[in-house]
Amino acid sequence: MSRILIVDDEPAIGWSLREVLTDEGHAVEVAASVEVGLETCGRQSPEAILLDVRLPGGDGIAALPEFRAIAPESPIIVMTAFGDLDTAVRAVEAGAYDYLVKPFDLERVSQVAARALAERPRRGERNAGRHPTPVQLVGSSPPMQTVFKQIALVAPTDLPVLITGATGTGKELAARAIHAYSSRREKPLVVTSLAALAPSVVESELFGHVRGAFTGAFTDRSGLFAEADGGTIFLDEVGDAPLDVQAKLLRVLENCEITPVGATVTRSVDVRVIAATNANLSAATAAGTFRADLHHRLRVFPITMPILAERPEDIPLLVEAFLQRRGEPLPAVAAEFLAAVRSRPWPGNVRELRHAVEYAAVVARGGTLDAEHLPPRAHDAVAASVGEGLPGEEPLAAAVRAWVGLHWQDDGDAKLYERLIQLVESHLLDEALAKTGGNRSAAARTLGLDRATLRSKLDR
Repeated sequence: MSRILIVDDEPAIGWSLREVLTDEGHAVEVAASVEVGLETCGRQSPEAILLDVRLPGGDGIAALPEFRAIAPESPIIVMTAFGDLDTAVRAVEAGAYDYLVKPFDLERVSQVAARALAERPRRGERNAGRHPTPVQLVGSSPPMQTVFKQIALVAPTDLPVLITGATGTGKELAARAIHAYSSRREKPLVVTSLAALAPSVVESELFGHVRGAFTGAFTDRSGLFAEADGGTIFLDEVGDAPLDVQAKLLRVLENCEITPVGATVTRSVDVRVIAATNANLSAATAAGTFRADLHHRLRVFPITMPILAERPEDIPLLVEAFLQRRGEPLPAVAAEFLAAVRSRPWPGNVRELRHAVEYAAVVARGGTLDAEHLPPRAHDAVAASVGEGLPGEEPLAAAVRAWVGLHWQDDGDAKLYERLIQLVESHLLDEALAKTGGNRSAAARTLGLDRATLRSKLDR
């Protein structure tokens, strides 16, 4: 049996947590404010603390150091209804063991509490530090909460980070967030895409050159790594780096040294490397186009950005964020607009959604955003390009063939099967309900599903 303190001003949450943790044999106390929580903490010496963020009497994370001062060895699990990146970083910086986003599953709370209690003797205190203005990564979905936690954990370190994910998922935003929450935040963040550089100039751009190193080298050039000295360099599309440049990148990671093109001496640099790619580097390594040792050094801390189809509950938050960034009065958004956005496939992920929202805001001319203001769907253009398909091929088969051709990336993270099933299932269920006038029982019979299965699919 362990003593657990819950600090939350919502009676229903306090009661539910007390019940589930008491059933597991723990002695549980509930406090409804920071002040009462601190008093109870001093009196009861709890072995674990579940602490809400928004409380009467103060901010839970701001009060976290006070709880740690009273119970320095007790893991603190932060609970919040606002699962943004800034909250995650603040919680980690203040020394939280973990944080949970409301509404949460009680079994999940039980698992986190059990793990925290089991690890309690091994945990030390983290150093608190100031946090910068948040970088705009938006989302409350479980996949984005995982990304937020990973960023919060790795940002204070100098570890190399490899960010993978499909085009448009926000890999550069994640890199900017890591830099913004790191101790290097006051130093430069240098961003470059290796895919945008001609192979003949990649080495010179990254590492610099000396005068006369090659035709056209009329002066010395410092290079991007030298410009990033003391800060961070973000290498987007690192999979496109030529093999000879890969060898130099490995030298930077291992020895913190660069050699400008044409130079005979090396230069020391203090640079944190964050790389990103939408390619499968494991496959590239097997094919001999990417060095295995560089791959291992880059992916010391890997982060995978989820595609938009894996986080549909974030769409309303994203729409609001994109509209706010326009710097104009926030227009109203019709329910039909959000429904239309949710029903669409977004092969370009968050980037494509942002462009569609910006387009709709311009077309709406300050009025309420409605479904009719969205741009033509990308997959409509694909369908048009299918034409008659192959001889004897049904339109559906032709559409699937075209869709696969559009999304195929030779990437093990593409999850094409899951994405296509989600896309097709969504439209199938919509059409079935439309045909039955919203009668779920009739739709379930026609689809060959039981009503409970149909309900769970609609909820998801």
